Amino acid sequence: MDTLSYKTISANKKTVNKEWVLIDAENEILGRLASKAAKLLRGKYKPNFTPHVDCGDNVIIVNAEKIKLTGNKWTDKIYIRHTGYPGGQRFSTPNDLLAKKPESLIEKAIKGMLPKNRLGSELFRNLYVYTGPEHQHQAQKPKEIKLNTIK
Repeated sequence: MDTLSYKTISANKKTVNKEWVLIDAENEILGRLASKAAKLLRGKYKPNFTPHVDCGDNVIIVNAEKIKLTGNKWTDKIYIRHTGYPGGQRFSTPNDLLAKKPESLIEKAIKGMLPKNRLGSELFRNLYVYTGPEHQHQAQKPKEIKLNTIK
């Protein structure tokens, strides 16, 4: 006989309920948008959150070019990468990234907030970032979410 009145629910790939969520990045602050999107990707807002399972939602972000940064971050913040060759360290600012590929600003911010392991790579594949208001996921019927309603 089972005497416990409750049980800890541990999600797995078969029992996870993944949804599609749409976020409009227009006039949103980059870090706040990224932290909430990372929590949605991870599934932290769900009651059956399990740390080692991909139980998060698929997140679509539109209007990536209309993101905001506070203070002097457009010119003072520096993104560093390395080509792999000696002396191959390259520096770029958010202004440079916005001019070349606006989606990469949001992608870099969110990727830095996900786990640094295989699960993090798998979660990052559930993120779709687009410039402009159009996206190609209308068939999934994503529900639009306002970031101010999420804590």
